[in-house]
Amino acid sequence: MMLDTATLRVALALVDLTLLMLFYFITFRRTRSPYSGWWCMALSLFLAGNAAYLMDGTVHQVWTNPAGSVLLVAGAASIWAGGRSLRAPSPRPWLLAAGPAATAVASVLDHPATNVWAGGPVYLGFMALLIGMGARELFLLDRDYSRVHRPLAVGAGILAVFYLGRLFAYLIKGPDGAVFTSVFGSVPMTVLSMVTLVVASFTMAELSYEQQTRDLRARATVDGLTGLLNRSAFLDLAENELRRLRRTGTTASLILADLDHFKTINDQFGHSAGDSALQAFARACSGTVRSTDLVGRYGGEEFILLLPGVTPDRAQEIAADISVRLHRTGSAIIPRLPTVSYGIACTGSGPGGLDAAVVSADAALYQAKTLGRDRAELATGNGTTK
Repeated sequence: MMLDTATLRVALALVDLTLLMLFYFITFRRTRSPYSGWWCMALSLFLAGNAAYLMDGTVHQVWTNPAGSVLLVAGAASIWAGGRSLRAPSPRPWLLAAGPAATAVASVLDHPATNVWAGGPVYLGFMALLIGMGARELFLLDRDYSRVHRPLAVGAGILAVFYLGRLFAYLIKGPDGAVFTSVFGSVPMTVLSMVTLVVASFTMAELSYEQQTRDLRARATVDGLTGLLNRSAFLDLAENELRRLRRTGTTASLILADLDHFKTINDQFGHSAGDSALQAFARACSGTVRSTDLVGRYGGEEFILLLPGVTPDRAQEIAADISVRLHRTGSAIIPRLPTVSYGIACTGSGPGGLDAAVVSADAALYQAKTLGRDRAELATGNGTTK
């Protein structure tokens, strides 16, 4: 039985419209993620492009055929933009418009009134290129980014290879060649597009939900101003880390840091200057400690660090390095960044754990403030300083 191209395109348009409505109302309106927004855009463009092709064979073909090719290439560009949005800013508008613009020129110049494949090589080439670039963006994500992005990348890659095969078959024998008609023609392409759209839409819905969950988790654990761990997240992770260290008989150092005369900064230069000082100190901490260390904002202008396997004396040197890095950065808002006082305690294998270490470090921090600020004091085993 021969499948009718026009009937298949109508079916594809109905499937596309259904997926667009479901994806928009169930996924995009709930997640509002850039990726799901780009996929809604792609579905809309694919729907409009395939609908334009239904006018082939009528007096309107002269403009609907080029329009269909341009819309489909724009949909492929949206797939690329969506994949890129998962790991980097979306491409610039002129990059997204380059493919559709070139397709428009090639189609208009290739007698679209009588040639349903007007601008075919350019159209096929950009479809393969842009969908392939979308697959590449998904492959570049970390393997543990989600459960579904790798299968989605493979699916996009297969579709890009299929378009590349269409291009080669078209260039070798033309659109009327046996290979192109039987393997890469409109009927096989429409069927493959229908299956791909259905599978991709459900997979992207899962990916959008994973993005939303990841964002909510980040908001629950990260301080919005500094990008460091917030207090509760730090304490939870520190407790887990100390349990691990106790099993191996390893100690750690805990540092409480407080920006000196922070209220004066807010009073003299405004709260934006205070925020700038907090962000500068957070960057100094992140740039000094190891990736295995924990750094959090403890509250206000106070910060907390857990350094596994680090002695208190070494922690004192690290605190000094943080202060040096802080004042090297400078600030365009504040003439001079504040000094910092530190209290340092050792987390031993005895009772008390994290709470006891925080109390000891806090006592050491108070001592550093009493002795003139801009210094680091070490706590002894009973919570006093030395």
